[in-house]
Amino acid sequence: MKDIAAIDQFLEDYLQHSLEELKALCAQPSVAAQDLGMAETAQMVADMLHKRGFEAQILETGGHPVVFAERAGTTDNTLLIYNHYDVQPAEPLELWTSPPFQPEERDGKLYGRGISDDKGHLVSRLHAIDAVLSVLGDLPCNIKFIIEGEEEIGSVHLPDFIEDHQELLAADACIWEFGGVDYREVPMLYLGLRGICYVELSLQTADTDIHSGLGGSIFPNAAWRLTWALNSLKDQDERIRLPGFYDPIIPPTKKEIDLLAALPPVSQEYKERYGLKGFLKDYPDETALRTAGVYEPTCTICGLTSGYQGPGSKTVLPAKASAKVDFRLVPGQTPPQVLDQLRTHLDQEGFQDVQITYLGGGPAARTDPDHPFVKLVVDTSESAFGHKMQLDPMVGGSGPNYPFVHTLKLPVVTPGIGYPGSNAHAPDENIRIDLYLKGAKHIARILQAFGQS
Repeated sequence: MKDIAAIDQFLEDYLQHSLEELKALCAQPSVAAQDLGMAETAQMVADMLHKRGFEAQILETGGHPVVFAERAGTTDNTLLIYNHYDVQPAEPLELWTSPPFQPEERDGKLYGRGISDDKGHLVSRLHAIDAVLSVLGDLPCNIKFIIEGEEEIGSVHLPDFIEDHQELLAADACIWEFGGVDYREVPMLYLGLRGICYVELSLQTADTDIHSGLGGSIFPNAAWRLTWALNSLKDQDERIRLPGFYDPIIPPTKKEIDLLAALPPVSQEYKERYGLKGFLKDYPDETALRTAGVYEPTCTICGLTSGYQGPGSKTVLPAKASAKVDFRLVPGQTPPQVLDQLRTHLDQEGFQDVQITYLGGGPAARTDPDHPFVKLVVDTSESAFGHKMQLDPMVGGSGPNYPFVHTLKLPVVTPGIGYPGSNAHAPDENIRIDLYLKGAKHIARILQAFGQS
């Protein structure tokens, strides 16, 4: 491609300058769950885009705002880039080697909260745009950015925002917020995300906690009630008991199963990375394990709260109990369906007193592996990473890709800078600087090829 050597040279020469910009962005907290620094970060992101010649706007959503920006290129092809500026809470702070909002470079890596998820991806893409503008003088295609502030709390307002702004967001293809290499150093293109329905289940059996000696034999116990309710959600064989839960599922295609079968083994790598002794079930082979891991829905207890959990003992009968539960959804399932099924199930099991609070979610969505833009992204990857991208039809995680695929009708691809040791959502979150550079080189190649396509 034209001038790619000069673009690569720019990316290498100005790498440290880009990393300093990333450090400044990550030094600004933007924790959506705690409403910490959100407006300040949105403005900072808008300013970063504006100085690159983008028309940037901060648009209200009913929650944390969306940053939208666009700049015209030399062709009519339009690329939409989705990122988010919010990050996970940094706690537990004592487990960080360096303070989470004081980014620090160590041993070829850059550490800080949000450095991988998702500010590093955003700034590496800006670095690629800087290089293309410096060498070519203009963008080879139109570029639009949509950068939200609620991804880490479920993108609650994003689907409605997209529905209401379809003309503004109209494009031909979409680059997603994450991506990266697997444990083999092979870059992966993830074609789909599972959906999610995230709820809080709660109940109250008394006005206050009670002395367990007084009430243990005769008063209802909120913790036990919730434990029994949670126990009713799944059978011993892990089958979810909600009525009709599996009925709408659309099974994977033969092409998707073939793509899974072509992926490398993961069972031993999972065991070593996470310290597992085994899996929930015995799977006959790696393809069956991978298929179950992404094409079977789940019901996961994410957290439990009740009574006393401090040091020593406190003999109380809890008056309140709550649990956070997520259902990972596969194609065909939707959060409204699951909420109705969950309410019906709890009522039928005698748990009418358990309240359901919906905390967010969305359906699963996937991109056609045969779409021409998928091929373009794969074909431009090898000269940047040293390996050709491999297709993965679906991942177990979730994100708001459904409105991009089904409302905006875009192919969604995942070129990125992540790697298995990035510790996203955990202490010592980090990126590898070599992958940051490779990711920027890949984006530059995509922009050039897309402009010429």
